[in-house]
Amino acid sequence: MEDYLKIVLADDDADDRLFFEEAFEELKIKSIVSTFNDGDVLMDFLNKEESNLPDLLFLDLNMPRKSGMECLEEIKADPKFNSIAIAIYSTSASDEDVEKTFIKGANIYIKKPNDFEILKNVLSEVVTINWQYRTSGLNKDNFLLSL
Repeated sequence: MEDYLKIVLADDDADDRLFFEEAFEELKIKSIVSTFNDGDVLMDFLNKEESNLPDLLFLDLNMPRKSGMECLEEIKADPKFNSIAIAIYSTSASDEDVEKTFIKGANIYIKKPNDFEILKNVLSEVVTINWQYRTSGLNKDNFLLSL
């Protein structure tokens, strides 16, 4: 179980969650993918004592009840989540959103691709990043993932 990458996606769009899971199935990356349909459910999961924390968390910004931005703030405020790499995964790539999430401590910003093959390439790229190295030299120029 330890050599599996634990990946979580929080996204209120059912189609996006399905594409995400299918992309990982096709990529054959040893991973366990869990999805949540809003930020409240995600935070409940992360805060449970027995939860197996993800290695990589994909956060949609625009979700009902609790937004991705609110989740990002809560996660970054709690040291027990320091080991989680956070990828913002949003249809918006507005300068304001990119800037805000960068300042609040996200590791990477991904504009949701609307093509399945591009999605697979993006996810493959994100999963193979060496996050220890990545976060030490992070600057805004390499924050927005462009493929």
